[in-house]
Amino acid sequence: MVTDHDRGIHGYHHEKQEHLKRLRRIEGQIRGLQRMVDEDVYCIDILTQVSASTKALQSFALQLLEEHLRHCVADAALKGGDEIDAKVKEATQAIARMLRT
Repeated sequence: MVTDHDRGIHGYHHEKQEHLKRLRRIEGQIRGLQRMVDEDVYCIDILTQVSASTKALQSFALQLLEEHLRHCVADAALKGGDEIDAKVKEATQAIARMLRT
Protein backbone atom coordinates (compact mmCIF):
# COMPACT_ATOMS: atom_id res chain seq x y z
CA MET A 1 0.00 0.00 0.00
CA VAL A 2 1.44 3.37 -1.07
CA THR A 3 0.55 6.27 1.22
CA ASP A 4 0.93 10.05 1.00
CA HIS A 5 3.93 9.68 3.29
CA ASP A 6 5.58 7.36 0.76
CA ARG A 7 5.05 10.04 -1.88
CA GLY A 8 6.89 12.60 0.25
CA ILE A 9 3.73 14.40 1.33
CA HIS A 10 4.03 15.50 4.96
CA GLY A 11 1.22 15.87 7.48
CA TYR A 12 1.08 19.64 7.15
CA HIS A 13 0.82 19.53 3.33
CA HIS A 14 -2.95 20.04 3.15
CA GLU A 15 -2.74 23.08 5.46
CA LYS A 16 0.51 24.44 4.03
CA GLN A 17 -0.88 27.80 2.86
CA GLU A 18 -2.63 28.36 6.19
CA HIS A 19 0.60 27.54 8.04
CA LEU A 20 2.59 29.95 5.88
CA LYS A 21 0.02 32.67 6.53
CA ARG A 22 0.27 32.02 10.26
CA LEU A 23 4.08 32.11 10.18
CA ARG A 24 4.00 35.43 8.30
CA ARG A 25 1.83 36.86 11.10
CA ILE A 26 4.32 35.60 13.69
CA GLU A 27 7.16 37.08 11.64
CA GLY A 28 5.29 40.40 11.74
CA GLN A 29 5.06 40.13 15.52
CA ILE A 30 8.82 39.61 15.72
CA ARG A 31 9.44 42.61 13.47
CA GLY A 32 7.13 44.54 15.78
CA LEU A 33 9.38 43.58 18.69
CA GLN A 34 12.42 44.90 16.84
CA ARG A 35 10.59 48.15 16.15
CA MET A 36 9.53 48.44 19.81
CA VAL A 37 13.13 48.09 20.98
CA ASP A 38 14.32 50.53 18.33
CA GLU A 39 11.70 53.05 19.49
CA ASP A 40 12.59 52.58 23.19
CA VAL A 41 9.15 51.29 24.15
CA TYR A 42 8.52 50.52 27.84
CA CYS A 43 10.02 47.15 28.93
CA ILE A 44 6.76 45.61 30.13
CA ASP A 45 5.05 46.41 26.84
CA ILE A 46 7.83 44.62 24.98
CA LEU A 47 7.62 41.64 27.34
CA THR A 48 3.88 41.46 26.73
CA GLN A 49 4.54 41.26 23.00
CA VAL A 50 7.26 38.63 23.54
CA SER A 51 4.73 36.55 25.45
CA ALA A 52 2.17 36.86 22.64
CA SER A 53 4.78 35.88 20.04
CA THR A 54 5.90 32.91 22.10
CA LYS A 55 2.30 31.71 22.50
CA ALA A 56 1.75 32.02 18.76
CA LEU A 57 4.83 29.89 18.03
CA GLN A 58 3.81 27.30 20.63
CA SER A 59 0.34 27.11 19.13
CA PHE A 60 1.83 26.61 15.68
CA ALA A 61 4.13 23.88 17.02
CA LEU A 62 1.22 22.03 18.62
CA GLN A 63 -0.75 22.15 15.37
CA LEU A 64 2.24 20.78 13.47
CA LEU A 65 2.75 18.05 16.09
CA GLU A 66 -0.89 17.02 15.82
CA GLU A 67 -0.58 16.78 12.05
CA HIS A 68 2.61 14.74 12.44
CA LEU A 69 0.84 12.30 14.75
CA ARG A 70 -2.20 12.01 12.48
CA HIS A 71 -0.17 11.57 9.32
CA CYS A 72 3.38 10.33 9.84
CA VAL A 73 2.90 8.30 13.01
CA ALA A 74 -0.42 6.88 11.76
CA ASP A 75 1.27 5.89 8.49
CA ALA A 76 4.03 4.12 10.41
CA ALA A 77 1.42 2.34 12.54
CA LEU A 78 -0.18 0.96 9.38
CA LYS A 79 3.17 -0.39 8.25
CA GLY A 80 4.10 -1.72 11.69
CA GLY A 81 7.52 -3.03 12.59
CA ASP A 82 10.42 -0.84 13.65
CA GLU A 83 9.05 2.19 11.81
CA ILE A 84 6.27 2.78 14.35
CA ASP A 85 8.76 2.63 17.23
CA ALA A 86 11.01 5.13 15.46
CA LYS A 87 8.14 7.56 14.75
CA VAL A 88 6.82 7.38 18.31
CA LYS A 89 10.33 8.00 19.67
CA GLU A 90 10.77 10.91 17.27
CA ALA A 91 7.44 12.46 18.35
CA THR A 92 8.26 11.94 22.03
CA GLN A 93 11.60 13.71 21.59
CA ALA A 94 9.87 16.60 19.80
CA ILE A 95 7.40 16.92 22.68
CA ALA A 96 10.28 16.88 25.18
CA ARG A 97 12.00 19.70 23.26
CA MET A 98 8.80 21.72 23.28
CA LEU A 99 8.38 21.25 27.02
CA ARG A 100 11.92 22.48 27.70
CA THR A 101 11.22 25.86 26.14
